[in-house]
Amino acid sequence: MNMSLPYRKSLLCMGLLSLLLLPTTTVEASPEQVYQQALQMASELREAEAIAALQASASMLPAQHVWKIRMLAAATLLELKRQRLEQLPAQPEGISNLTLAANYALTNPLPEAKASWPVVLLAVVLPGAGHAWQGRWRDAGVAAMLVWPMLLLTLWAARRRMGPVTLFFAMITVWLWSGTVYSSVSLVERTTLDVYTFWWQGLWQASGLPGRPW
Repeated sequence: MNMSLPYRKSLLCMGLLSLLLLPTTTVEASPEQVYQQALQMASELREAEAIAALQASASMLPAQHVWKIRMLAAATLLELKRQRLEQLPAQPEGISNLTLAANYALTNPLPEAKASWPVVLLAVVLPGAGHAWQGRWRDAGVAAMLVWPMLLLTLWAARRRMGPVTLFFAMITVWLWSGTVYSSVSLVERTTLDVYTFWWQGLWQASGLPGRPW
């Protein structure tokens, strides 16, 4: 998760610009208020802006200032989430929050993500099977009801050599079938994201940082 120097500079510039564009009352806000505003941005999925604001504000504080330490730790954890990583970078000295988070990560590793290829294979071979593999039987039934009748109509039209009608049915069948494949794969990815988000929230709470950016 080591960020390149140009990337760090761009984040810093973005943070300074964000602070300049804020109302006068916000520019004069205390470090705690800036921190809370950044967490609010993160909760609105504006994580890049939150990281930039935290790093820019932290750069203006003394080395051992408590809010500087919290801001740097929060920026690191938010960057971890933004990139969906599970390994924290080497913790700078004096940032105990990151040490606590690293200890949590060691004792509570991120659950291994389920492979998506069985779902893709089943969904492609048999409509609804990808959903059934995930235990989503209602969705599997809906997928089967959408695709199977059209597939049978396509085969029926093809057997009767109905030409354009066969092509029309085939196009609808492919469209519906591909939609069910996409749906089943999306469910796997959403489950993986939910697992990561839950793990990351535990990481944040273990760090002892105030506030919840979600």
